[in-house]
Parts: sequence; structure tokens; C-alpha cells
Amino acid sequence: MTTKSIKWSEVMQNNYGTPAIEISRGEGAYLWDQKGKKYLDFLGGISTNLLGQAHPTVSKAVKKQIDELGHVSNLYAHPQGLALAKKLQRLVGDTSAKVFFCNSGTEANEAAIKLSRLTGRKKIVSTLGSFHGRTIGSLSITGQEGKRIAFKPLLNDVKFVPYGDLKSLSKAVNRRTAMVIVEAIQGENGVVVPPVGYLKGIREICDRTGALFVIDAVQTGMGRTGNWFGYESEGVVPDVITLAKGLGAGLPLGAMITVGSKAPAFKPGEHGSTFGGNPVACAAANAAIDYITSRNVLDEVKIRSQELIKALEPLEGVSDVRGSGLLLGIVLDNEIANQLAQLCATHGLLVNAPNSHVIRIAPPLIIKKKQVNEFVKIFSTALKEAIDV
Repeated sequence: MTTKSIKWSEVMQNNYGTPAIEISRGEGAYLWDQKGKKYLDFLGGISTNLLGQAHPTVSKAVKKQIDELGHVSNLYAHPQGLALAKKLQRLVGDTSAKVFFCNSGTEANEAAIKLSRLTGRKKIVSTLGSFHGRTIGSLSITGQEGKRIAFKPLLNDVKFVPYGDLKSLSKAVNRRTAMVIVEAIQGENGVVVPPVGYLKGIREICDRTGALFVIDAVQTGMGRTGNWFGYESEGVVPDVITLAKGLGAGLPLGAMITVGSKAPAFKPGEHGSTFGGNPVACAAANAAIDYITSRNVLDEVKIRSQELIKALEPLEGVSDVRGSGLLLGIVLDNEIANQLAQLCATHGLLVNAPNSHVIRIAPPLIIKKKQVNEFVKIFSTALKEAIDV
């Protein structure tokens, strides 16, 4: 039996609907479907494929590692995991930081929830519009009712406040609050950027009340914004950072990092993950980080970001371009985002519509000016068609 004869609806759950495109291979910022059609990938596996598809540095590291050691469980240490944890310490800027490896963002946030319970407190404050995962715990702190309603009752003692509103946050946080969790930029909510000083204000509120300050950097992390985690411009240091998506450079890998002495520490047996920190995934992460740091990729991310913003803002039908680095939300005048994303795909461009009036782009960090120009040309054509419909 070939894959061409297998129908999605016959073998897969319907939680994603039936995908319109079946991808067969990729190279750099390009993908090809089963029919041989080529696509410029400006979604990057939803902010995941840091260096694009089949990057030689990552591929070489993964092939070498799988030939040496594929999996050891969490009963044993291995060089790739230790090396990656040390790299993350350096990126965070704190040699006392401690890392817990898992497989995904929702697992990293589950770990943060459990860790916060070790403070002796139970209350959690999150934000409206946030997205922290789909397991029961992480869904409980996700501020999107449409994703939550079918699975209630969820965890108790979770309070939601408007994103970017320090006054509401200050009223909600008290000495019974275990943690405050926020995204540096709300990706799934349409690439929503908080006002300047927001993260700094949260730091002050948490210091005053003793609550843990947790930054969900699952989507903004690993250089996506032009900085390693997405919160650096505020000059703050959180107590806990959660990571995934780009961390594994396309392979399943997540992490929860505690920073400083405020966050409690897990004791043996209190938490775990069979596949967390798998040697192959860690090898990919190590290779990607080394490549990014040695080639000054983050400087290029900032340059590409400005090129995109400059080209997109004047387009008819675009009211704003928000975000940071290569996590951008193109805000449209009309609610045509879903149709526009489909038209882009028809023209060989992959983007995403997180809601009806925003197109989200999160391309590989290694895109060049030529690909920015290619994106703008296709997007402009598709946008005109969507407006004229």
C-alpha cells in the first residue's frame, strides 16, 4: 500500500480536520507536496523549524547521534543533554539555572504548574487570549474559552486578566498566588504585543507578592524575536522559562528552566518524562544553537524583520504589522484572513490565520532578502485577490 491510497479520514482523528496539503519533502525555506508543487514556507512548522528543512548542520548532527545513541530514558545521563542544558544556562545568563527536559510546550507548562504547587500556594494568574497548551493542566491556564469549554471542569484557582493590563494583574495577584504566567508575545491570539514596561511591571508585582514569574517562551524562544527568549528588551529575568517549538530545530523537545533561587526544585520522583531530553533531539538543538551563535543569525533575523515590516505596512488592506523578529502578525482591514491564507497556498506560499483578521508568519530564521521579496510578491497578489472577492 502506498501513501497515495491512504485517506486521512480513514486513519486519523478529526481534531485537525482534513489537511488540504500533504507535504513530501523540504529544503531550507521550501516544501514540496505529493504532486510536486513547491511552497515557500513562511510558517516554519508554526515557529518550530529554526533553520528550515534538511539543514546540513542539523541533519549531520542527527545522523551522527542516531548511529551512536538513540534513547536511554531518564534513568541515565548522556552528553548531548548535559551539553544542551549548559548552553541554555549560558543563554539565560545564570549558571545556577536548572533545566528539566520534556517533549513539547504543553509539557513544559505542566511542569511549571506542578513546580508552582511546591511553593505551598495553589492560585495561578494567566491572561485572556493566552495559549499554553491542550493537556488538562495547561488548558486550565489557557485564556481562550473556545478551547476550554468542551473539557470542563478544569483546574480550580485560575484567574484570567486582560493581557497588557498591569492594573488588573496587580489586583488579581496576592500572597496566595503561586505563579503568574504570560507569553512575551501572544502568538496564537494573533501575535499580540504587550505595551512597553508590561513584563517589568509583572516582575515587580511578583517580587512584592512572592508569586513566581513564569514566561512562556514556547513560541518566542530560541531566537524567534531576534533575542533568545523574547523578554530581553524589558530587562527582566523570570523565575521560570518554558520552551519548546524551535528548541529542537524540528524535533520534539521542550524544557522548563528555573532561574535564580526563588523557584522551588523538584525532588527525585516528583516529575519525569520518558522521552524528554532524548539524545537525538538534543543533538539537533545543540547543532542549531551552535550554528545560530557562530553565524550571527539573530542579527540577520532583525534585518529580515525590518525588511518585511517596511514592505508590508504600505499594502492596501493591511492596517498594521505587529510582533518582533520573525514572529509577525499582519493585521488586515477586513476579516479575510482564512480566505487569504488559502489563496496564499494556492500561489505557493504557506502562512497561518490564527483568527479572522490576522495572518501570522514565522519563517525559518535563515531566510534571505530574496525570499522576503518572494514572500511579499506572492502575498501582495493573494491579498488583492482576497479583497476583490
